[in-house]
Amino acid sequence: MSMLAGSEHQRVKTTCPYCGVGCGITAEARGDGSVTIAGDPEHPANYGRLCSKGAALGETLSLDGRLLYPMAAGRRISWDDALGTVAARFAATIAAHGPDSVAFYVSGQFLTEDYYVANKLMKGFIGAGNIDTNSRLCMASSVAGHVRAFGEDIVPGCYDDLEEADLVIQVGSNMAWGHPVLYQRLMAAREKRGTKIVNIDPRRTATAETADLHLALAPGSDVVLWSGLLAYLDGQNALDHDWIARHVSGFAETLEAARAAAPSIAFVAAAADLKLEDVRRFYEMFAGTERVVTLYSQGVNQSSSGTDKVNAILNCHLATGRIGRAGMGPFSLTGQPNAMGGREVGGLSNQLAAHMTFTQDAIARVGRFWQSPGMAAEPGFKAVDLFEAVGDGRIKAIWIAATNPADSMPRAGDVREALSRCPLMIAADCWPTDTTRLAHVVL
Repeated sequence: MSMLAGSEHQRVKTTCPYCGVGCGITAEARGDGSVTIAGDPEHPANYGRLCSKGAALGETLSLDGRLLYPMAAGRRISWDDALGTVAARFAATIAAHGPDSVAFYVSGQFLTEDYYVANKLMKGFIGAGNIDTNSRLCMASSVAGHVRAFGEDIVPGCYDDLEEADLVIQVGSNMAWGHPVLYQRLMAAREKRGTKIVNIDPRRTATAETADLHLALAPGSDVVLWSGLLAYLDGQNALDHDWIARHVSGFAETLEAARAAAPSIAFVAAAADLKLEDVRRFYEMFAGTERVVTLYSQGVNQSSSGTDKVNAILNCHLATGRIGRAGMGPFSLTGQPNAMGGREVGGLSNQLAAHMTFTQDAIARVGRFWQSPGMAAEPGFKAVDLFEAVGDGRIKAIWIAATNPADSMPRAGDVREALSRCPLMIAADCWPTDTTRLAHVVL
């Protein structure tokens, strides 16, 4: 923060907290309490661009409607009383029922440091794995696909690839609404270099309107479409066999499975409810373009076969060596500002810190680093299972922070019922929500 000479203004460079793009912003606070928000022209995510949400951030900084102090049983209490109550009741629950009777449910809105401390507290000092996050709902399929393909949860690309790609494929992504700043970058790149765009989405969205080709495939047919592409690439001698030999394992089995799933373009077109000539055009565009970026989002991830969809996409990039170089690669567009940061420090119930899993060596290593008195020895409940455990009484105390599962979880009615019966429910948030209304203690 820097004070501007000769004025009462203060200017702060920071990051927009809304979505996964991470736009840089400059906030200028005036003496009357008002704040002017502008995009940071030097920031590498947005170069000064802002969407309507980021531009309106100044309107969220007033005290109107905010939670301003801790509450318990509907009355205001001090921070000392609130934290003392939470600590005493958590300790009593653990003493009576063991560490697996308590849980944290946290959020991709957390800062990485918040995620780390919450994870350390639960897994290293309470001694249970029961911390999971709302990022589970949007990113678990992508995480599992990355782990299958790369051995760990990584995203092999960056935003600058959008400016260097000759073909961009949008899969299950309405970028114009969901990631408008990245969409603006892509539109600017197309204006400059003539980038071709294919949009794969059952719906005709605002994003689809600006694509060169829109494939309105039948819901659930993504795997067939991408398996057909892999088989087509092989048939056209468009695979990079030298790269495959150096960097890829299991290719022969993968290609065999793709051929079985999609024996012909006609089969793919029928299965996906698409015109044969549109499928062929997409396949020809991919085969004939080296610099290809595939952007996929929640239309891929939030599916009963989401992980298979992710791997079907990754396989086509791996088989052509179109990965890890400028202007090419698969890229998962996330929805929250810090889903990846949380996973880096173990914010999922089946992870420890630094992407380590619950192996004996990793448990011992993390325990030494944390000087933990009793590390969690196994994964805890994942998000859906966690709230089922609250409902049937296995979880007797839960701390929910920066998220509103009473509204956002699947089967939200069951979640509200479970939380209303939980002996101890703590909610930490900036605003009243459906979840804070059910809490015994509100922070």
